Formats: sequence, C-alpha cells, structure tokens
Amino acid sequence: MPFFALRWSFSSDAIKALTDKPQNREAPARQLIEGYGGKLHHYYFMFGEYDGLGIVEFPDNVSVAAASMRASSTGSFTRFETHPLMTAAEAKLAMEKVGKAGVAYKAPTA
Repeated sequence: MPFFALRWSFSSDAIKALTDKPQNREAPARQLIEGYGGKLHHYYFMFGEYDGLGIVEFPDNVSVAAASMRASSTGSFTRFETHPLMTAAEAKLAMEKVGKAGVAYKAPTA
C-alpha cells in the first residue's frame, strides 16, 4: 500500500477543547484511518506551523482522500494536508524515467 504524510493544524476551538480536557488523539485517528482501509504507522504532535503529523498507508488515493475529507469536515482543523510519499527506490525510478522518456520542456524563464 502507498504511504502518505498527513499534516494538520487544529482550530482554536479544538486547541481549547484539548487544553480544557487533555486527551490522546492517536486512538481516534487510528479508528478513522482504519475505517477507510488504512494503517496508522506514526502519530505525532509537533511545534511550528503544524500541530501534528501522521505517517499512514492507504490502499489508494480515493481512500486517503475520503479519510482526509472526513477529518476536515469536522471543523476541528484550520489546515489538513495529505501528501503522497515515495521510497528512495521509487524516486530513483522517477529520475531514470526522466532520461528514458525523452520529453522536452521549455521553462517559463527560457
């Protein structure tokens, strides 16, 4: 199954709820992800622009998009992003394909 990184920023209402009633959000996240056929590998809170990061597997783009839409629809997030991940081997295959394809591209600055 393909891997994805999920990044989110909680809304101010969600942060208030979490500080008023501290809770571990990993179990609800796992339930959501598994409900759409995925697997949660890592769930982290973090500092900076985003409040959290999840590393997940899903069977396909439609499933991860559905899970992301479901989470976003709650209004608990100001940002919720889904990013496909590639292994180093997959990235190498993409690099090799650049040369094999022989496709030309003229940059806007050319």
